[in-house]
Amino acid sequence: MRVELFIARRLKLSGSSESSSPSLNVATIGIVLAIVIMILSVVIVMGFKSEVMHKIYSLDPHLKITNAGLGIDDNYSTVDAHEVFNAILADDTLKSRIESMSLIAEKPAILKTDNDFKGVVYRGVDEYYDWRYLKESLVAGRVPNVKQGADNREIIISKNMAKQLQLKVGDRLYTYFIDNKVKMRRSIIVGIFNTDFDSFDNSYIVGNITLLQSVNDWNAITGNYVGVNLTKRDSLNENCYRAYSDLCEAMIAHNSPTLYHVTQIENNNVSYFTWLGMLDMNVIIILTLMIIVSSFTLIAAMLMIVLERIKMIGMLKALGATNRSIRLIFIYLTSKLIIKSVIIGNVIGIGLALLQQHFHIIHLNAEAYYMSYVPIEISIPALILLNVGILVISYVTLLAPSHIVSTIKPSSTMQFE
Repeated sequence: MRVELFIARRLKLSGSSESSSPSLNVATIGIVLAIVIMILSVVIVMGFKSEVMHKIYSLDPHLKITNAGLGIDDNYSTVDAHEVFNAILADDTLKSRIESMSLIAEKPAILKTDNDFKGVVYRGVDEYYDWRYLKESLVAGRVPNVKQGADNREIIISKNMAKQLQLKVGDRLYTYFIDNKVKMRRSIIVGIFNTDFDSFDNSYIVGNITLLQSVNDWNAITGNYVGVNLTKRDSLNENCYRAYSDLCEAMIAHNSPTLYHVTQIENNNVSYFTWLGMLDMNVIIILTLMIIVSSFTLIAAMLMIVLERIKMIGMLKALGATNRSIRLIFIYLTSKLIIKSVIIGNVIGIGLALLQQHFHIIHLNAEAYYMSYVPIEISIPALILLNVGILVISYVTLLAPSHIVSTIKPSSTMQFE
């Protein structure tokens, strides 16, 4: 064992008493608070980003295949499900990456009750649609039966719409579609959902695609776009380009007049992903401020530890110890404060995070934050990286103030009080 480490291990943080001095206690509390704030900032922002991204990836397809033609209405911007499905599924590599693929149609509509009305977007889906997230978000009822031959009047609406229009599961209402003329369809509410994602909840109702096909006079394989959900979110651009290449090859091989366009979810929701990217800057700012605060606190703590042991420094120098050895003793000694603070900070920070994660103690305004409580995501690699960074920066911070040892002379320390 090194002599410096041996001496540091035998010393207490405070040289005047068995317990730490009030100044060192304040320093410890300051460093602990900084660590707790850093941990909570990281897990909250990670949780918030994860939750919002989960909503986006669940409510919008990862890849959207549309007609590249610029039509003036729905009948000029349609896709043929057989063409698209056959072209995509013929690629074994891409097929292995697909979780679900469905034909979808969307059309503006007006929901009309006896006392009120609301403009919405009717999303019609086929039997291959991924209902998992909407099933999780149901607060009443069930999702519509969209299998072939099922009643195409069934729809689900959001909790906000149900409250505004005073509707409940089982109610019937009229849905109006406006093209060259007004077309009316009867609808039955079979479920009410709440995603806390206002851009979806306030705009969309979901039902059977066959209803829109009848409104638009389409056949059973026609819709506005094909939505493709992938098993993994990485390589979106690669899969998007691959799907586009497959469709182009199929168009040439079958002499099809339709040119398809493929976009991926991050390009279709640029504003959301840009906003989420900006959250990383907020975390960087918070971490930087907390590191600065804890660094100054560490410097002050080391100076206090040194001043409490002026006589010991003079004695060690008189016995022949070098400035470097004495500096190492005080760096090792201050390390006790660092390690103690890191352990306490992690216990408190992770403990508070776990409480919020399991009990949702702190609530949010869902209209402003897209969720009703503060989300938490505890990532072990991220916390390890954060703690390693804290330790490295703390030891680097101690190098400069430890130089004060070299300014202390043995002759001036013997009468120091």
